[in-house]
Amino acid sequence: MTRLLPLLVVAALLIVSCGGTSPDIAGIPDLPEATTADLVASIEAGQLPAVVNVWASWCGPCRSEAPLLSAAAGEFADRVTFIGLNVRDSQNRAKGFIVEFLDDAPIEHVFDRDGSTVADLGGTSGVPLTIFMNADGTVSKIHFGVIDERTLALEVDELVQAGA
Repeated sequence: MTRLLPLLVVAALLIVSCGGTSPDIAGIPDLPEATTADLVASIEAGQLPAVVNVWASWCGPCRSEAPLLSAAAGEFADRVTFIGLNVRDSQNRAKGFIVEFLDDAPIEHVFDRDGSTVADLGGTSGVPLTIFMNADGTVSKIHFGVIDERTLALEVDELVQAGA
C-alpha cells in the first residue's frame, strides 16, 4: 500500500490540475439543430456569401483557429456571414467552447449532431474544415484542416468579388 500511495497522489494531482474550471454556460440557449435546407435557406435569405466553419469542442486544432475566425468575422461582418457548424458534440460542450473561444464574435452557431449537414455539403468527418458558400447557398470551395490567415483572406475576397 505504501508503494501505491505516491502513485495515487500523483494521479490525484493530475486529475485536479487538468480539470480546470468550466466556462459558465448558464442562460445560454441550445444551438439550433442544423439541416442542410435550413442552412442554405438562411444564407440565401441573408443575401451574403458565407464562411461555414465546421468545428467540435473536442478538436484541438479548432481551438487554435478560433481567434482567427473570430477576428475575420468581425472584420468582414458587413460583407460575409460567418457560421459555426458544431458537429458530433454535446450542446453543453459546444456552448462551453463558444463561451471560451468565440464569445464576442459575430458568428451564428448551429448544431449538427451526426455530421449529416456537413456530409450533404461535401465535407468529411474530419474537423476542422471550412466551407465557403456563395450568397445563393451553393458551395464555392471547401478547405480541409486548420485554415490560416492568408487562405481565409483570399477565399473571403473571392466570395465577396463573386457576389459583387
